[in-house]
Amino acid sequence: MTGDARIPAAFLRPGTSSFSDFIGVNAPDLLPARRSLPAGTAADLAPHGTTIVAATFPGGVVMAGDRRATMGNVIAQRDIQKVFPADEYSVVGIAGTAGLAVEMVRLFQVELEHYEKIEGTVLSLDGKANRLSALIRANLGMAMQGLAVVPMFAGFDLDSGVGRIFGYDVTGGRHEEAAFFTVGSGSLFARGALKKLYREDLSQDDTVRVCLQALYDAADDDSATGGPDMARRIFPIVWVVTAEGGVELTQDDIGALADEVVAARFTRPDGPLAPLPGGDTAGDQGQEA
Repeated sequence: MTGDARIPAAFLRPGTSSFSDFIGVNAPDLLPARRSLPAGTAADLAPHGTTIVAATFPGGVVMAGDRRATMGNVIAQRDIQKVFPADEYSVVGIAGTAGLAVEMVRLFQVELEHYEKIEGTVLSLDGKANRLSALIRANLGMAMQGLAVVPMFAGFDLDSGVGRIFGYDVTGGRHEEAAFFTVGSGSLFARGALKKLYREDLSQDDTVRVCLQALYDAADDDSATGGPDMARRIFPIVWVVTAEGGVELTQDDIGALADEVVAARFTRPDGPLAPLPGGDTAGDQGQEA
């Protein structure tokens, strides 16, 4: 037998609970942000993914993402996944350069699992949000060359018992949103729809419907956002996170809701009307939405 089959000493030494810090010391070339790039911009060469929406409801949070990735004016992929589980009680959605974003999500997933194994406990939701902020900050060099990654993070806070949403900028700056948030090229239109339809007392099912309506409105005005693909039966990815953990809704379930949304748009192309104060109840709104 040739070579040294022993485990490297670095893997046996007590160290940091951060997996990315460990890799940065022992194999920095494996980190996406450490790769060297030529001068110029690569923004038009890599597929980009948009749009992500999230909204809280009593008992949890919903995150949904469309399925289209674009490369300039071309549709690069019609069924890309943009919402991923970070761990049992949190999810992360990606917007920006698709390849780097997926790598960052995978690194973030390992980061949280590594912390849990080293420390013997689950990182707090604020701690998870801070770890993701550090990963985004490390990607600033690539962002300056057009390969920006701007994710959205959401989860159920086991300490406070509520769903929470965190947004970021390309420098890693973190901010928390109280009720709903959107990122991506269609975020402006999706946020307008959420402002119109969102209510704090929505049920879980109605929150999912409202998020689908927001994605539909984003696709209606933004060419980079994909709407429900009725011919191919490709629908948004939707995750619901509660005290029981995160659950991805099946494409059959989302397809049934998408059928309702599309059918309603034949009679009201601009979508459902927002209820007036003292008018429709939450149940009525859910039916309209």
